[in-house]
Amino acid sequence: MDVSMKKRMTESFGYSRDDKSLKKWKEIRSRRIVLRNFLLMTLCKMLPDTEWKNRIYRKTGMKIGRNVSLFGSNFDIFFPEMIEIGDNSVVGNKTAVLTHEFTAGGWKKGSIKIGKNVTIGTMTVVLPGVEIGDNATVAAYSLVNKSVKPGRTVGGVPMRVIR
Repeated sequence: MDVSMKKRMTESFGYSRDDKSLKKWKEIRSRRIVLRNFLLMTLCKMLPDTEWKNRIYRKTGMKIGRNVSLFGSNFDIFFPEMIEIGDNSVVGNKTAVLTHEFTAGGWKKGSIKIGKNVTIGTMTVVLPGVEIGDNATVAAYSLVNKSVKPGRTVGGVPMRVIR
């Protein structure tokens, strides 16, 4: 994984300036798929067993490695198939992992790759188009707005290298 502290890799899709892109979400992804993903992910937040959770998350298209622990995390319901989490990683409670974002006059999407042996702290936000390298640690309450090199410890809003 070639991860440098680079900007996010996203695709942008525009609307006219008069439109609010959030109103157009039904044109981006079918209601049925979004509802299905929402229900499956809500169920996962209530399940205590991590192996059951991971099996259900995989049904949404997420790529999840072995021995991954996901504690009440919020994963993108529009494009969960763009999320990949490596073996032995931990994603903290109430962390948001987003593969899309709505902006004024448009929206963006980008895949997220979380490496092996990664720890992401509670209530962190991971934005679309970033990669978090193997053995990295992200402090709680952080905003991951760019890619993280392997083995780094990062944190803060916006994120910066701690060590």
